[in-house]
Amino acid sequence: MRTASRFAIVIIFLVIVLGGIFGYKFYQFGQMQEQLSQPQPPAIVSVVEAQSEDWLPAVKAVGSIEAVNGIQVANEVPGIIETINFESGDTVESGSVLVRLDAAIDEAALRTRKAEAQLAEQEFKRVSDLLPRRAVSQSQYDEAKANLDSAKARVNEAEAQLNKKVIRAPFAGTLGLRMVDQGEYLPTGSAIVEINMLDPIYVDYTLSEKELAKLDTGYDVEVTVAAVPDSTFTGEVSAVNSSVNPETRTVRVRATLANPDKVLKPGMFATIRTLQPEAREVVTIPRTAISYNTYGDFVFVTKTNDEDQLVVERRTVTTGETREGNASVVEGLEAGEQIVSKGLLRLRAGQRVKIQDDEEAARDGAAAESEASD
Repeated sequence: MRTASRFAIVIIFLVIVLGGIFGYKFYQFGQMQEQLSQPQPPAIVSVVEAQSEDWLPAVKAVGSIEAVNGIQVANEVPGIIETINFESGDTVESGSVLVRLDAAIDEAALRTRKAEAQLAEQEFKRVSDLLPRRAVSQSQYDEAKANLDSAKARVNEAEAQLNKKVIRAPFAGTLGLRMVDQGEYLPTGSAIVEINMLDPIYVDYTLSEKELAKLDTGYDVEVTVAAVPDSTFTGEVSAVNSSVNPETRTVRVRATLANPDKVLKPGMFATIRTLQPEAREVVTIPRTAISYNTYGDFVFVTKTNDEDQLVVERRTVTTGETREGNASVVEGLEAGEQIVSKGLLRLRAGQRVKIQDDEEAARDGAAAESEASD
């Protein structure tokens, strides 16, 4: 009997506790419903108008910056460096002397060859004077002439060998890092310095074969590189490869760019836009006005509802390429429509909004800066 009483007390206690919890939750739900039933203040937003612009269609690709001329300067003959006439990063003209190798042996050989040539010339002159008087035979004359020609050829050979001891710039350009030292012995073919012609400069890239119809020499290109993110370099297509790669089904393209400040360097990764010659009309909006998710891109368009209140409509759009912070809208938006550009993170479809004018935006921005400084 006593056990049954204790059990009844526990049951009554649990009923009271659970009843209190459910009652409190019911009260909270009622308060929430009351708050939701009250009219919500409109969200403060900034709006922009969708614009109609003429854009040149473009084919986008990635590629690499290449020098018009670019090589590693090397020596043709071995030798010990006697003088170095350049510093890393110098700009040189075609034919400028970069390095002189020790040429004492070659200079001595040249003097020997010249002495031999002089002796052969004197012998030939003597035979030539005797030939009209029949003092020498024709064969002796021919032999003397052949000896003279051979001697002159050996002189030319010695001069050419001596000239190889002077390493010159093969074309005008900018030098890279010096890779040799004074007095160093250089085997044949040793790398001395890199030289590149930087203005103009090439950008090489590939396009799919299906883009060939949109490509021709003379088309303008716009190039950007990560090293100079705020600059766009312009040029034109100078050559298109005569064949398509059968493995990748792509064609190689080369464009030529002006590079007077030598900002572009060979080997840089580049993004290239090949512009088409005929412009087309597109609807453009700021990229910041577009929300992106897995279900598609969308924007909030302002409109007036049946109660003459300004609300937003969530509209799915199809976007195209972007340029200078603006995106083209292929489908879903008409030019002249107003869309939310700021304050769209917490918006929902059908929500009332209030457009913030420029003066209010300026005051809010000044207040935010003041709070940040404090």
